[in-house]
Formats: sequence, structure tokens, C-alpha cells
Amino acid sequence: MVKSKQKLTAAEKAEKKRRRKEFTTIFINGKQKRVRRPPTIKGMRVDDFIRRNADAIWLHQNEMWEDMADDDESMTSQQGVDNSQSLCDIADPIAIKTGI
Repeated sequence: MVKSKQKLTAAEKAEKKRRRKEFTTIFINGKQKRVRRPPTIKGMRVDDFIRRNADAIWLHQNEMWEDMADDDESMTSQQGVDNSQSLCDIADPIAIKTGI
């Protein structure tokens, strides 16, 4: 005779749902292991969220200069600005001060 499966109680269902949110299952050497999921903000990884939403001042205050450089390059490439010339090549600072 086959034993029927018991349904999970409400507390067990809640615990199962919490574990699924917190952990992901991976295989290591043919065995299942539960590993904590990386933290997310609104479904995005934290690094991606910061890259999309942080301004240059916040990145500078938090010493994230590598993201600032990426942000500046992407902004100028979106605007179609030619990065081949530096600001010193375009305008002479002494000429600007003296009005020449």
C-alpha cells in the first residue's frame, strides 16, 4: 500500500519560500549545494544598480573612480563627442584668462 504525501503546513510553506528567495541551488561534484544569492536592488545586482543610478559626485565620494571613468566614456560616446583631443588642445587657458 502506498503512503499518501502530506501537504506542507503554512509555516513550512513560508520557510520554503524564504529559503528559495535567499539561496540558489548549484551542483558541485554531482551534488546539490545551496549558495546564498547575491544581493539585489529592484531585481538588479548592486553593482549594476550603482552604475546606472549614481552620479559622478557620489562615485567620487565613495572612491569608485573606475566606474566614473566608464560613465564619462559612455556619456561622451552617446553624445557623439570626439575624445581624440584634450581640453588643453582645444582652448589655451592663458588666452582665456587674458582675453586674447
